Amino acid sequence: MTTAETLSDEKIASYRQNGFVHIPGILSPDEASEFYDAAISAMARIPKNSARPIFDQYVNVWTQDEGMKRLTFHPNVAQVAEKLAGVPLRLWHDQILTKAPHNNAATEYHQDQPYWPHANATHPISAWIALCDVPVEKGCMTFIPGSQRRTDLPPQSLADPRSLMDIAPDFVWYSRITVPLKAGDCTFHHGRCAHMATPNFTDDPRVAHVVIFTDADTIYSGKRHITTDPLGLETGGPLEGDLFPRIGDYAR
Repeated sequence: MTTAETLSDEKIASYRQNGFVHIPGILSPDEASEFYDAAISAMARIPKNSARPIFDQYVNVWTQDEGMKRLTFHPNVAQVAEKLAGVPLRLWHDQILTKAPHNNAATEYHQDQPYWPHANATHPISAWIALCDVPVEKGCMTFIPGSQRRTDLPPQSLADPRSLMDIAPDFVWYSRITVPLKAGDCTFHHGRCAHMATPNFTDDPRVAHVVIFTDADTIYSGKRHITTDPLGLETGGPLEGDLFPRIGDYAR
């Protein structure tokens, strides 16, 4: 397994250069199997936040399921994220993301952070954890190295294959790296690193759990978002509270 103690300097440098990195074995095989079952059980009880041909999404499952909470708060995940980012972090939210068998829809190239109500976060980082084997045919991700340096882009459409490239035409000429994952493997990517996922062409669901962190001193911008809309947060104030614990509060 990969832990913060065994994380190599090469992996850290690769993440900071490219905006993403593949971390094998963030979970043991037994843990991956356990959390796969927990995710399937949670999805049977928790309402979807988004159901579309691209994927099904279940947000903040850690607040609704004890099994998934243990994964979201897994010390390997949180401590590796903070070591890669190099700054103190807090939880933004988690989400189970599934692609149905033969869903016939790609998740098109996009950056995550333009969707979020964060005014000053410069080190957002997502841990995308494969709870089953995710070969290319099952909907693994492809990243555009170096795209995290474009911090000025508006939100892009996950359903439009031209959206990001129309907004940032230079990305057409950037290299792209596809990262298939074994169950228990993880990719960490910066919130501005552009990425996509292929359709699931297989007979089985693709099941992933994503834990998203942001800078500990993030300011709430007031932009609408499913996670913050009900909370009555003050625009321009700190993003804090029980839903957004600092990593140091739970992972050491």
